[in-house]
Amino acid sequence: MQKKRIAIIGLGIISPIGNDIATFWESLVAGKSGVGPVTRFDASRLDSRIAAEVKNFDPSLYMDKKEARKMALFSQFAVAAAVQAWRDAGLPDKNDAPSSGSDEGTEGRASMPYPPERIATVIGNGIGGLEIFQESYKKLLEAGPGRMLPMTVPLMIINEAAANISMRLGVTGAAFTQATACASGTDAIGQAMDMIRSGRCDMAIAGGTEAAVTEFAMGGFCRLQALSTANNDNPEKASRPFDKAREGFVMGEGAGMLILEDYDRAMARGARIHAELAGYAATCDAYHLTAPDPEGKGGARAITLALEDAGLAREDIGYYNAHGTSTQLNDQIETLMIKKAFLGHAKKLKISSTKSMTGHCVAAAGAVEAVICTLALKEGILPPTINLDNPDIEAGCDLDYIPNKAIRSDIHAAVSASLGFGGHNGALVFRKAE
Repeated sequence: MQKKRIAIIGLGIISPIGNDIATFWESLVAGKSGVGPVTRFDASRLDSRIAAEVKNFDPSLYMDKKEARKMALFSQFAVAAAVQAWRDAGLPDKNDAPSSGSDEGTEGRASMPYPPERIATVIGNGIGGLEIFQESYKKLLEAGPGRMLPMTVPLMIINEAAANISMRLGVTGAAFTQATACASGTDAIGQAMDMIRSGRCDMAIAGGTEAAVTEFAMGGFCRLQALSTANNDNPEKASRPFDKAREGFVMGEGAGMLILEDYDRAMARGARIHAELAGYAATCDAYHLTAPDPEGKGGARAITLALEDAGLAREDIGYYNAHGTSTQLNDQIETLMIKKAFLGHAKKLKISSTKSMTGHCVAAAGAVEAVICTLALKEGILPPTINLDNPDIEAGCDLDYIPNKAIRSDIHAAVSASLGFGGHNGALVFRKAE
C-alpha cells in the first residue's frame, strides 16, 4: 500500500539564537553563537558556567499571563513555538478576538480544515520542569512538605507541554509525550507522521521542548564530565563539533514545532507547504547507558531505514544535520555512523552541526534541527559548523562539515539524526516541496 505523503505546513521556534523563524534563520546563516555565561542562576559552584540560554523570551505574546504562571518554562517554550507554527500554517487561533456581530465568535476567522478531535499533539521532552522540582525540593528540605509549591507535580511532569499546547490551541485529538532522551523531538515528529499515515489523525502539532539550564541538571551533567569546561571565559568558542579541541557539549534550551498534514489534502486546500517529511526510523543500540555503540551500527541502521521509508537512495541526500554534540565520543562515532549509512556518498555529503550555535537543546534538539532541515531545503542555504578550526582527522572526523561559513546549495533532500542516552537513535528524512 502506498504511504501517505506528509507536508510540513507550519514552523515555530524558541531558541538561544532567536525566538522567531526569521531571526533564528538569520542568526544561523550568519554563524552566530547563542552561548554565553549562565544568567538563570549563580553557576559559580559548577565546573561548567556557560550555556546557550533563550534570551528576551516573552510568553505573553503567545498565552495569557495567568496561563503562563501555571506552566514550567519547558511548557511555556513549547506553547510559544506551537502557537508560532499554528499561525504560520494559517490556522485559526481560538484566542483571536471575534469580529463584531458574531454570536458564536467565529465569523471573520480562518476556518479549521479539520475537526479539533482529528488534530493530534505529539511532543518530545526529556527532563520536565526541573526548576519547579528544584524549588519545591528546597522548600521541602528547609520547611517541610507544607511549604512546597501546591502545583509542583502538574508543573513538573513531562506530559504537561503536550497538554498545555492542546488546551491553548483547542485541539482534542490524542496528546502524547515522547521521552527518548536527546532523540525525543525527532521521535515525536516521527510518531506524529505515523499517526497521520495510519489515519489516526488528519493533522498534528509535533516537536520537542526543554528547559534544563538549572543548577540541578547542569550539576548532573558536570558529574558525568559531559559539559564543556575549558571555555568558561570564552563561551562562544565552547561548542566545537568535530574539532580536535572539543571537550564537551554546551547546555542549550528552547523548543521547535512543526505542523504536519497529509500532503495531498494540504495541496488540495491550497495550504503553503514548506517541505515534505518523507521518512522516519528509530533503533536502539542496546549497548550502554550513556555511550553510543562504538561501531555506530544502531545510528547507521536508523538512517538506512529512514531512507527506505522515504523511498530515497543515499545518493539523493544533499545535506545531513548532525547530532554533533562536541563530545569526544559522539563526534567520532557519528562520523563512523555516517560512513556506514552513506558509504561512498559520505565524502560528497554536506554535513553540519548547528549545536555549535544553539548548544545542545536535549529533547528539543531534534525538533530544532528538523526546522533547520526544512529551512535549508526551502532557502537553498546550508548552515555552518562554527568553531571548526582544526578537524579531528586522527579520530576519523574527515568529512565535509561546512566549516564556519554557510554555503548555498540547491539540495532536494536532507537527513537529520538524533542520538540519546540509553542508545536511542532517531532519523528523519526531508524532501523539497514540489
